[in-house]
Amino acid sequence: MKAKVRLYLDHPLGVGQSVPLDRDQAHYLFGVMRLSVGDGVLVFNGQSGEWLAEITEAGKRGGALSVVDQTAPQMNPPDLWLLFAPIKKARTDFIVEKAAEMGAARIVPVQTDFTNSERIRQDRLQAHAVEAAEQCGGTFVPEVTNLQKLDRLLDNWPDDRQLMFCDETEAGAALTLANAGKGPWAIVIGPEGGFSDRERKRLNALPQSHVVSLGPRILRADTAAVAAMTIWQQTFGDWQ
Repeated sequence: MKAKVRLYLDHPLGVGQSVPLDRDQAHYLFGVMRLSVGDGVLVFNGQSGEWLAEITEAGKRGGALSVVDQTAPQMNPPDLWLLFAPIKKARTDFIVEKAAEMGAARIVPVQTDFTNSERIRQDRLQAHAVEAAEQCGGTFVPEVTNLQKLDRLLDNWPDDRQLMFCDETEAGAALTLANAGKGPWAIVIGPEGGFSDRERKRLNALPQSHVVSLGPRILRADTAAVAAMTIWQQTFGDWQ
């Protein structure tokens, strides 16, 4: 049995497990992808790896799968958070999708002094993270948190979590992660207007902070997120 479709399911998975499908999942599998009873689907729940399942019931309002066999073990990403200030809707969606694809364990939208957006749709962004995991072959779905104030996060910053501070004012400077080490990490990306002087001073003063330049040019926020995650993954992550 072959399967070309991958689907995230919030349900226990194991050989012989029957899994119900809700209306949206049924519409996607049977209405959009044109699958039917007997077809295979690759499924994962973010905790138990990837599994091959067979469609046993197919209807307009629901359906069911039967889990056949495990096809891949669970693979969790490094303990990396991405902190970013929300920007325009499509570009915020892009950041969440790419962070999920590139191996963020947690995605944290933050309110900064110059953040343009004061609210987000956490459920919609979480759905984008799920879709990204489905498409990239991942078995882990990062949590997308509600919007949090950067100041409040820094007030309670974990002692053991290092912070890669991407400071746009240091563009072109020779700033690297050479003196840092592995372990829990976070990356912080500023808004379109950059960090305020007050925020920059506070981030620089944080003992766990490592100021990094992302090259000779000032990058857009969505580009900066991808560039920063690439640098970190190649230095400390699972791309090595």
